[in-house]
Amino acid sequence: MSNRISRREFIRRTGSTLAGISLASSLGFPSILIPKKKDKLGVALVGLGQYAGRVLAPALQHTRHCELRGIVTGTPSKISDWQQRYGVPDANVYNYQTMHEVANNDDIDVIYIVLPPGLHAEYSIIAAEAGKHVWCEKPMAMDVDECQAIIDAAKKNRVQLTIGYRMQHEPNTQTIIRYGREKTYGAVTEVRSGAGFRGNHQPDSWRVKPELGGGALYDMGVYPINAARHAIGLEPVAVRGVMRSERDNYADVDEFTDFEMRFTNGITAVCETSFGKSTNYLDITCTDGWYNLRPFQSYGGVQGETSDGTVLPPDPDNQQGRQMDNDALAIRENTAPIVPGIDGLRDILILEGIFESSRKGGEWVEL
Repeated sequence: MSNRISRREFIRRTGSTLAGISLASSLGFPSILIPKKKDKLGVALVGLGQYAGRVLAPALQHTRHCELRGIVTGTPSKISDWQQRYGVPDANVYNYQTMHEVANNDDIDVIYIVLPPGLHAEYSIIAAEAGKHVWCEKPMAMDVDECQAIIDAAKKNRVQLTIGYRMQHEPNTQTIIRYGREKTYGAVTEVRSGAGFRGNHQPDSWRVKPELGGGALYDMGVYPINAARHAIGLEPVAVRGVMRSERDNYADVDEFTDFEMRFTNGITAVCETSFGKSTNYLDITCTDGWYNLRPFQSYGGVQGETSDGTVLPPDPDNQQGRQMDNDALAIRENTAPIVPGIDGLRDILILEGIFESSRKGGEWVEL
């Protein structure tokens, strides 16, 4: 970690509990205030892949506080279809070389970065330098330095930065976070979580390219990392993990990663992530009971139960629409977003520790 503070020093400076996130998110509130007469914020999607096309763009057709107004793409053949489907005017169409010109476009208030993780820092910073609020998909970036650079750019340009962790906007997830905070079932003693699917990514997929943030840990592992942190309400003090691959197409990235996080007071989180099998659970054990979410990170149908028979029924609402509406409302009202940039950085801090541990044969790495 040349030219940057150590993980331990970073945690010391920002606080050992999640309370530090709220404090940190209060820094750099946007000075670019949205006129009250503007009914909806204009959003431009950067990267028109499957998530943007099949999920985010449709979700933006049902949002109350924001709407799709612009696109940034490196594939000219996609432009006509997007314009016809969503009424995007020529003036709001950009490519990666002209994206900085959005600074002159008052129709667009927010840039949503929906690119592979290896490109998040570069284009988030371009968006911030253009004076636009930044929504960046998870994982936030490739390493802590890149995360900090995004945070610094947003603060410098006085725009709001939010990370696209849709689960923190989901009602059942918010309920189990509240259970932990209020000790509804006693103090949390252990978290077990897994997020993964059986994929068969081809050589042209970013998910098999390490320089773009490929591998199960970057793509899916941040779900159990983020869930465990917020379910417990603390930051881990040490991590260990082992990464492996079984199929040739994942030779350069992790197909499977098993990892643990150790928190204060003996609390542990035992987690797994995978491109080799389907797994989707969050199980929380407490001194006086337990609760879970199964599934816990699906696009819909997140549901759970508790040891006293309480049922957390599936929420049918539009997860991504709720996420973007909440984030747009935070911009309009000049309040802290639910998932500020520091939250994304903390996950990458842990992810870096897991990589280090795996290189060292799975030994514990202090944070």
